Amino acid sequence: MRGLWPPFVVIILVSFMFVSAVYCASLLHLERAFPLNNHGLELHQLRARDRLRHARLLQGFVGGVVDFSVQGSSDPYLVGLYFTKVKLGSPPREFNVQIDTGSDVLWVCCNSCNNCPRTSGLGIQLNFFDSSSSSTAGQVRCSDPICTSAVQTTATQCSSQTDQCSYTFQYGDGSGTSGYYVSDTLYFDAILGQSLIDNSSALIVFGCSAYQSGDLTKTDKAVDGIFGFGQGELSVISQLSTRGITPRVFSHCLKGDGSGGGILVLGEILEPGIVYSPLVPSQPHYNLNLLSIAVNGQLLPIDPAAFATSNSQGTIVDSGTTLAYLVAEAYDPFVSAVNAIVSPSVTPITSKGNQCYLVSTSVSQMFPLASFNFAGGASMVLKPEDYLIPFGSSEGGSAMWCIGFQKVQGVTILGG
Repeated sequence: MRGLWPPFVVIILVSFMFVSAVYCASLLHLERAFPLNNHGLELHQLRARDRLRHARLLQGFVGGVVDFSVQGSSDPYLVGLYFTKVKLGSPPREFNVQIDTGSDVLWVCCNSCNNCPRTSGLGIQLNFFDSSSSSTAGQVRCSDPICTSAVQTTATQCSSQTDQCSYTFQYGDGSGTSGYYVSDTLYFDAILGQSLIDNSSALIVFGCSAYQSGDLTKTDKAVDGIFGFGQGELSVISQLSTRGITPRVFSHCLKGDGSGGGILVLGEILEPGIVYSPLVPSQPHYNLNLLSIAVNGQLLPIDPAAFATSNSQGTIVDSGTTLAYLVAEAYDPFVSAVNAIVSPSVTPITSKGNQCYLVSTSVSQMFPLASFNFAGGASMVLKPEDYLIPFGSSEGGSAMWCIGFQKVQGVTILGG
């Protein structure tokens, strides 16, 4: 999110958002990747998944909106990923691409890709991009400014034999991909006022993956590529903004109850229930200024320096992370405040290193509300069901609930 527009991330304070006033918008549909329906997972397994997720974070004028309708559940044991369908090329071909806020570039697998999965355990058909079959595909040459510009999250290379601008992405978990950039048409549905206009399009640059390694070669959750929603100049956010289609504004709402779902939006929406909190500038990820945490309206005794942004600490919003991770300076007072309120009505216990409780009645009646207060007057209010995870029943018939927040050092990460 660079350029003339101030960057913002939107915290939506309702369980479901209905966008009633949207203008000059573009529409894509986002789906929840098929959950594993495995309720036998332990918190340490979810933490391990999140550690891989964190390692995969790459090192290193108002137009309208692009709107992604979201499906899925907030249940942390329905472990999956979010993906959307994009249409590329002429004639347009559909690709299932994972939504990733930790990287910038949209890339899909080339038809000549080596070591790319050919089948997917998600029950979807994998497709491969073939530039020779698209009448609008163009080569990004080494002399193109895109290839010579400094892109923090990519290692650009050039082949003197093919005059192709190529890339290599390396992830912290050992996986990676390499390929070359192409330009072609991205198709989407445009909304103007209350009218739906089909077959809108924009010329964008994206990656065509020719090689994959590590976890990207596995078939269990294989998709056609990754849709980077980061802040770099090659992200679709930036490219659509440059073309006057959307401003550089990004918002994400996850519905936390019922059937789940939510909304993912690029661009500005006119909805009075939305509160904006400014992003911390000059950060590679989506950092927010978390100011304080309150339990039942009482501010916790947390030194604000614990949330200050630096090279080794801060607060990051990442919907690809399953759990929430609080620095010890915030986690310990939070648990102490909850314990003080619920005792002696419930029995606090420690289970496999996690703070848990044996509860004989509804947690919504016994446990307090919590609020995370951000700069700009935005507060995220959490019900007990939002920060507690059910773990079945004990021998005495009481239900066991555990705090889903995990204690860490350094960086607070607010996951899905």
